[in-house]
Amino acid sequence: MTILPPELAELAAEVHACCRCERLCEYLKQSRIRYPAYWSRPVSGFGDPEARLFILGLAPGLHGANQHGRVFTGDDSGRWLWGALHELGVCSVPNITSGSQPATLSGVYIGNAVRCAPPQNRPTTEELSFCRDFLRRELGLMPQVTVVLALGKLAHDTYLKLRGEKLSAWNFAHGAVHRLPDGPLLMDSYHPSRQNTNTGVLTREMWLSALRSALRESVAHDEF
Repeated sequence: MTILPPELAELAAEVHACCRCERLCEYLKQSRIRYPAYWSRPVSGFGDPEARLFILGLAPGLHGANQHGRVFTGDDSGRWLWGALHELGVCSVPNITSGSQPATLSGVYIGNAVRCAPPQNRPTTEELSFCRDFLRRELGLMPQVTVVLALGKLAHDTYLKLRGEKLSAWNFAHGAVHRLPDGPLLMDSYHPSRQNTNTGVLTREMWLSALRSALRESVAHDEF
């Protein structure tokens, strides 16, 4: 298991204790009542602190990361993510099903645009705005990041707003590569949600191709 450096560990603890958004705090309070064994707190990022690729999702799933306390854990989206990263040689296990399961990522770090599970998986504009500072600080502590892979349009928009870019100048599209004026490259993929994978909007081949391309760009050679 990778041990986070003190600065990232302190940020993670701050994320876990956050209760800035009243709606989300109340939702997590109800989650703790309904599911006493669940984590039911904000979820911090996970992965290699020396990562060159930062994968940016949307938010914890109520019965996924919100249950286990680790991003993309214990649900179908996680199964798609860990399975593909394992196949590409950068995740130590083919799936992660609990927050305590030993696992390591090589060159990859994963976070979400919103750190709390939102009702109906739909964060508000204000909640996205409040949480953006956590992403800014997280990326600031990982200067080796060269690629941000946004999973879905909301994650794409979150990163562009963080960078102060006009959304209309950089349209979201699966497989798109956005070479912003400076800083990490922004790449896009459909989110591996059941809504996308069960309907064929995102196929396994499309998913592997997007991850493989992001890994190649992040290290600038053809290892993957």
